[in-house]
Amino acid sequence: MRIGIDLGGTKIEGVVLADSGAPLFRQRVASPSHNYDNIIDAIASMVAQFEREIGRQATVGVGTPGAPSIHSGLMKNANSTVINGKPLKADLEQALNREVRLANDANCFALSEAVDGAGSGQQVVFGVILGTGVGGGLVVDSQPLLGRNFLGGEWGHNPLPGANEHRRCYCGSSDCIETYLCGSGLLRSAKRLNPAIESTHDLAQRAQEGESSALAVIEAYAAALAKALATVINIADPDIIVLGGGLSNIDALYPLLNNQLAGSVFGRECQTSVVKALHGDASGVRGAAWLWPAA
Repeated sequence: MRIGIDLGGTKIEGVVLADSGAPLFRQRVASPSHNYDNIIDAIASMVAQFEREIGRQATVGVGTPGAPSIHSGLMKNANSTVINGKPLKADLEQALNREVRLANDANCFALSEAVDGAGSGQQVVFGVILGTGVGGGLVVDSQPLLGRNFLGGEWGHNPLPGANEHRRCYCGSSDCIETYLCGSGLLRSAKRLNPAIESTHDLAQRAQEGESSALAVIEAYAAALAKALATVINIADPDIIVLGGGLSNIDALYPLLNNQLAGSVFGRECQTSVVKALHGDASGVRGAAWLWPAA
């Protein structure tokens, strides 16, 4: 059996998966996000409770914001800033007295959808999280492609093709894909056309009701997303692209994207489909469990 832990900024979620992928137990607790030691204790406590329930020791995978430094092994780039600079993997292994596998939350999302989600049966799956930020993960033969620098799938911090607004990104660069395609980036663009739009949920509702300004924003967003995804297709040529995160629930995106991708891909032909995640918000924690593949 596999235990998956999704370490977020506001919550810690855990799941026990049977070998079939069926969830046996789930739990969600508030994250003690301002105290690193308490985070370690909370994860260890959750694992112990799960193992009491199943009556045996299980493998443990953890999805995290950020990634370990290639030089020090210490965490970096996590929006849960208390774990930055900390040896998270080593501390969890000491607390649990076993090997623990860690991966970025976007890689966990992509892995979940590749193993038994919307990308099941496909050899190369690119998973995209469109939410507060923009993340990505690349999975090949049901294995996350982490890369030499642990940057596999970090697509959101490449420049958006054709962008010239000089939007500053927290990473220090300008006009990153994330600054246009994350939730706040989309809302910023929406308010230019219609200042009355209050949120991305409001935008989606207005588009569903046929409001012309909202539809125009969604169409422009889909065009930008198609250009950004085309850069991934030109390099990795995935069989399927799976979208997750809050913005993936805008259903109008999918026909637009699947119609526009070919126009941005080299050679102007594209058979890669863009689909919504099957497991939705549960994909991150499920993917953490799947960091331990079937023997």
